[in-house]
Amino acid sequence: MWLTARVLEQRLFAYHFLRGAPDAVEAALDAYRNEDGGYGHALEPDLRGPVSQPLHTAHALRVLDAVGRCGGQRVERVCRYLTSVSTADGALPAVHPGGRGYPAAPLVQGSPTASGVSAHAGSRGSLPATGPVVGLLHRNEVWHAWLFRATDFCWQAVADLEDPHPHEVLAAVAFLDSVPDRPRAEAAADRLGRLVRARRLVVLDPDRPVPSGQAAGMRQVPQQAARRGDPGARHFPHDLAGSPASLARAWFTDDEMARSLDHLAAGQQEDGGWPVRRRSWAPVPTLEARALVTIEALCTLRAHGRFVG
Repeated sequence: MWLTARVLEQRLFAYHFLRGAPDAVEAALDAYRNEDGGYGHALEPDLRGPVSQPLHTAHALRVLDAVGRCGGQRVERVCRYLTSVSTADGALPAVHPGGRGYPAAPLVQGSPTASGVSAHAGSRGSLPATGPVVGLLHRNEVWHAWLFRATDFCWQAVADLEDPHPHEVLAAVAFLDSVPDRPRAEAAADRLGRLVRARRLVVLDPDRPVPSGQAAGMRQVPQQAARRGDPGARHFPHDLAGSPASLARAWFTDDEMARSLDHLAAGQQEDGGWPVRRRSWAPVPTLEARALVTIEALCTLRAHGRFVG
């Protein structure tokens, strides 16, 4: 963390594990905020450039949620920004057209929308962009006019999932874990969990040999993941159920989750960090993302009762 992480991640690490102050995290986050109420400046490392983007703003909300500051006038300004960039269906695009011309990871450029097509033009809402934001705002009891249509969009997008990309599943879980209608969320999560297992969207046994003829890193990953720009994608139970409180935890047995957490813990490298699992497209974004991946790994292990020091 002290060797390569940005100031924001250093302070976030200190908050989580060294009794750091939330004010220091907020001060570092402010450097990425724009006058329109959104966030930019490559806050999400895979999307470069200074302009505000929904993915950057979602990242900022995750940081604010982590330090207990997801509320007040700051979030009111964020909601105004979200309203200004929403699509006709009341949701968020994966990449707003205003960001064209700046570098971005191929996976971000081809992010799947709820309908499975690119949201590059900003004309269709994206579940991966919208679901986590709506979930975070609900979890922090934020009420804003933007949330009504965005919540309706997420319900419909989750119901429409039949052949999902893992990123759509992650977004659906983020939404379902916090939306206020708990019986409906539990029913939707039950259907989604059965779909995840039927489509083999997660690696349930990390130590299982790769079948003959399959490239390394592709075991138990469906072909649609490769078609949508993420040929090396591998997702594990701990990716979907980041904490025992997640609805996704019920999708996996205790043994499956234990193997997944063992695999996560074993991934720590000699310098103390965790690797970025997706394919690298440029050196600096990968380096910046590595600090994020490391904090996430530590938080996931601790949430599941694993000792992290």
